Amino acid sequence: MSATVSRDRDASPTARRRWPARLAMLFALLLGALAGIGVFTFGYGQGWSYLSNDPAGCANCHVMQGHLDSWQNSGHRHVAVCNDCHLPHHPVGKWVVKADNGFFHSLAFTLENFHEPIQIKSRNARVTQEACLHCHGDFVHTTSLAEVDAVSCAHCHSDAGHALR
Repeated sequence: MSATVSRDRDASPTARRRWPARLAMLFALLLGALAGIGVFTFGYGQGWSYLSNDPAGCANCHVMQGHLDSWQNSGHRHVAVCNDCHLPHHPVGKWVVKADNGFFHSLAFTLENFHEPIQIKSRNARVTQEACLHCHGDFVHTTSLAEVDAVSCAHCHSDAGHALR
């Protein structure tokens, strides 16, 4: 007979019942530690400001300061904030993209794994393109560019939301 089978047979029923409780305790401790680290990181990174509509919240990270400064010199400053151009206008899509960006921005900035100057990712460029069409769709619809998928608004109007870049 193997030592494992012998040990299990010799263990009392009380000792065998402790295993699920110990695993549950270990899981609770790990989950608590993860939640604690997450709450600390959210507070330290001023995550609550990321949930607002205030453009200054976007510049919590030093790499975004130039983008905030260039937006303040743009023609869109009086009509649009960061969220108007960089998030979908659909309420659910807005929070999905915000959560996605928040997670990956936090990860990149924490691990210092990002290109400087920061560059827009293709999925976010699509969101920005849709935002351009949301506000300017009536005008663009009358032009021949509306039918060309390969051309984005930012291709010709790269300084529309961020002047002097």
